[in-house]
Amino acid sequence: MIRVAVAAEHAESRALFAALPGIDVVASVATGREAAEAVAAARPDVLVMDLRLPGLDAVVSRTAVLVLGMSDGAAQLFDAMLAGARGYLVRGATQDEICHGIAAVAAGRAFFGPGVARRMLDHFAAADLSAKGLSAKERQVLELVAAGLPAATVATRLGLAAGTVAGYMSAIVTKLHGSSGRPPGPRAGRGGSAASPAAPG
Repeated sequence: MIRVAVAAEHAESRALFAALPGIDVVASVATGREAAEAVAAARPDVLVMDLRLPGLDAVVSRTAVLVLGMSDGAAQLFDAMLAGARGYLVRGATQDEICHGIAAVAAGRAFFGPGVARRMLDHFAAADLSAKGLSAKERQVLELVAAGLPAATVATRLGLAAGTVAGYMSAIVTKLHGSSGRPPGPRAGRGGSAASPAAPG
């Protein structure tokens, strides 16, 4: 069983996680401050945290964080990624996607759901991604992940080493964040982006 703390504003959102197979919800809270307290007291393997809640920077160095949300577009997503969250799912993700995401970040891997990649593509739809500094391979990775292909399938199709897709996605996020006209935030000591292998350009 994976020990999970859930931080979300609405009780019904938190209740959904109690029914997930293989998940033991050890804390269920509604605020960022309560999330930090729950991480200290319950020591979960993973904290699932609503993107709208403040306090992400207070918990990423203490446990693996899976962010759920992105209600206000790409800017907040980039900030969460660079702050050190290890996994990212859009609200409305399927039960299988949520379970996969929790298992991945608990195992120390980065996790990017297809909705994350789709939102990045939508955000930069009018722009030439090559002008943003993305290599041809990075654009291919982004497009295939956005299409919903699993990371292992993306790696096989593009001839990449197993396990490197998360590194490509981390590099993509960093480049797109830097090109959005907003300065990149600090990287946390134990974040998914920082922990992921660097992708070749």
